Amino acid sequence: MTDSDARAKLYVGIDTQDLARAQMLAETLRGRVGGLKFGKEFFTAQGPDGIRAAAGGEPLFLDFKFHDIPNTVAGAVRSACHLRPAILNVHASGGRAMMAAAAEAAREASEDLGHERPWLIGVTVLTSLDDADLTEVGQTGPASAQVLRLARLAQDCGLDGVVCSPREIAALRAACGTNFKLVVPGIRPTWSAVGDQKRVTTPAEALAAGADVLVIGRPITGTSDPAAAAERIVSELAGRG
Repeated sequence: MTDSDARAKLYVGIDTQDLARAQMLAETLRGRVGGLKFGKEFFTAQGPDGIRAAAGGEPLFLDFKFHDIPNTVAGAVRSACHLRPAILNVHASGGRAMMAAAAEAAREASEDLGHERPWLIGVTVLTSLDDADLTEVGQTGPASAQVLRLARLAQDCGLDGVVCSPREIAALRAACGTNFKLVVPGIRPTWSAVGDQKRVTTPAEALAAGADVLVIGRPITGTSDPAAAAERIVSELAGRG
């Protein structure tokens, strides 16, 4: 894999409330990664204008994890499409009607706005949760079974793929095929701390297993030199690390 191909697969989580820091990180990482992920923390503090100001035209993964009644989620997806994301997500546990409404809203909004439709991705089981956590909230079976169940439902509802942990990549590829997009957080290089993630693997391992996009935050943004950390990961993905 070339460095260019490796970069395209790497999205960096900009998990901050501070606009100036987000802008600094985006500028530092420009040209070194495939895109930037913004979630609820930054969006709640800075709103759509903050994302536009921070991203500076870089490809966007809007990690908003919409989960509500179908009409509300459809409206939220339409609004989010004005930011022209490359990737947008909803909680697969919101159910069939909600996901189908979200998929239709993304298609309609993109046509109306005249730009490419984003990948609409379902969140299966958060990577901070393990089997014991699921049991505690009343979900039966191991996390891997819940991920597979929700992924199949998401695919049936017209979603492009799912967010999943590295450990579920192989099973999802077998169940959902090669065209189903797998966006994978919970990535930790061997030289970084695991933090609060419970189902993790290295970038190279996740890519080899079949991930389409790797989402990495603190191992890059939490270092004293985010550009160097990003380049180190790209080198590992390209087989030079």
